[in-house]
Amino acid sequence: MMGLARRRIGWMAAAIALSGLMALMAPGFGLVRAQDAKKEAKEPAAEAKDPKAAKEKDKEKEEGDGDDKAKPGVAVRIATRHQTLVGKPDEVKITTDAVKFINEKLRAAWTENKVQPSRFVNDYEFIRRVSLDIIGRVAKTEEIRKYMNYPEASRRPQIIEDLLAHEEYPHHWAAMWSNWLLSRSGVFGRGKYHSDLNVWLEDQFAQNVTYNKLVSQLVTANGKNTDNPAVNFILAHLGENNPAAKRAEEGMFEMVPITSRITRLFLGMQLQCAQCHDHPFNNAVTQKHFWGVNAFLRQVERTGMPPMERARMMTYPPLTLTENKSANKEGLVYYEKRNGVVLPTKATFIDGAKMKATESQGRREQLAAFLVEHDSFPRAVTNRMWGVFFGRGFTNPIDDFNDQNVPSLPELLDGVATNFKQYNFDLKRLIRWICNSDAYHLSYVGNKTNEKQETDGLFSRMQLKSMSPEQLFESLMVATKAEAAESKDGKRQLRERWLDNLVSNFGDDEGNEVNFNGTVVQALLMMNGDDINAAITRKDKGAVSMAYAKAKGNPAGVINDLYLSALNRPASPKEMAAITAKLKLRIADKDPLAPYQDLFWALLNSNEFLLNH
Repeated sequence: MMGLARRRIGWMAAAIALSGLMALMAPGFGLVRAQDAKKEAKEPAAEAKDPKAAKEKDKEKEEGDGDDKAKPGVAVRIATRHQTLVGKPDEVKITTDAVKFINEKLRAAWTENKVQPSRFVNDYEFIRRVSLDIIGRVAKTEEIRKYMNYPEASRRPQIIEDLLAHEEYPHHWAAMWSNWLLSRSGVFGRGKYHSDLNVWLEDQFAQNVTYNKLVSQLVTANGKNTDNPAVNFILAHLGENNPAAKRAEEGMFEMVPITSRITRLFLGMQLQCAQCHDHPFNNAVTQKHFWGVNAFLRQVERTGMPPMERARMMTYPPLTLTENKSANKEGLVYYEKRNGVVLPTKATFIDGAKMKATESQGRREQLAAFLVEHDSFPRAVTNRMWGVFFGRGFTNPIDDFNDQNVPSLPELLDGVATNFKQYNFDLKRLIRWICNSDAYHLSYVGNKTNEKQETDGLFSRMQLKSMSPEQLFESLMVATKAEAAESKDGKRQLRERWLDNLVSNFGDDEGNEVNFNGTVVQALLMMNGDDINAAITRKDKGAVSMAYAKAKGNPAGVINDLYLSALNRPASPKEMAAITAKLKLRIADKDPLAPYQDLFWALLNSNEFLLNH
């Protein structure tokens, strides 16, 4: 397979390099060459064959596109996008106001900092980006053609609405949240416990359950995990068992990991440092805060034993999570200061709210109520979602608000978070606002005023994002048309094998998230090369064979179809000329599909495919 890969890369590299296409993957991971990126940015694909693309290019020139001629000290020229939102009048009004607020705050920041925003992307670039971000895969060729037939004024808002209503929307966001809640490794990071929670989350996202309700259900869940998979969130992070003699007083488990996970995920506060000492960077967080939150969780009990990790024949027995109200009755937890002094604290939330003595409401129910009412609750998820769509949040990292990691644009973050709370913690609304904002439509190609990392927090250009393993898998299934040849069960098994490769090679023993930089993504692609090659060379229902049959062997038709499948755009005139010339050298091939298979394999190994840009 590796020899075949090298042959294909070698055969196509010259042709693609001539065209200004993003650099093909090297043994390491090189970002796009700046000169190629600028050429690509100024040369939208296939305008010669697509009058709409040419018209859009002219429109960008008229508005001013923030190209690389922008210089510090020159007055900032900010282009205006004209779009017609779609939907019910009340919803359109809400979206209009929210998007206007975002645009105004960002434009003010760009003007104040003398930063020229990058150009707006063309429709093909937008379709690929928003498809990856909302449903977790590249667009299908038939979807692209449908989208490009929408009226220009409402095209992008309509695409956003289509994707929010897409059947793959809950699938993608359930996969994202399953990984955030459970990670990708360990007993709960893969296998039945992980997949059961994933199915439960899919149902929540399909119903568009409000975010505050979703979090409340996860924090308060009780019962058997075969009946209520939401309990797997807490079951995954119980921590060390307390000695049997101390359980009546201290509870069954120490509950340290779940304390950290809850505050980090839902409040954007990393309290794990405060387990042993006061937080070094956040003066508002002390050891007492950590153990005060921990005390809300000390009545949790588990029935049943999860399998040992790395067991030869791993089975997943049922587990039950309950609240034992006779354990840790006083709600007291003892913690040790660095000087050896042991201090007690009662169940107390971060803002000082104390546990109430009540029979009607359990401790975790009280904790959930405190969580969703805290000011950081809407800010944390707004920052997290912003980070998903823009490649970085208002803070970096996204889940660590502290005195040394303040938001780059605090008024914008607070305003969007306030709107999110006001409109009932509706995640689809939040996504709609973000994707309709001007900043989301900007190119990743920088200019002299915004190419440095110091300006990234102003969101004047899009960040390049590596695909997640799940996005890469789903995109390859769509691009190669492999899903058409796989049964639902076959696709599931293939996906599990794919992700097992990831965890085996890149996971860690702590179940922490993997940093999916380009090296990891490229290696994952190569490890699964046999599966990809089988999909590419499939004689029936494969992308290459279907494109060849559809175009009746016409080279331009086949090439454009493969470009649409892999890169979600037609080939540019330069690319078309270079590749057509190369194809003529292969005219004697016994298999007429072979040159196109080599081309398609090379496209799938390009930065342009592997990056969300």
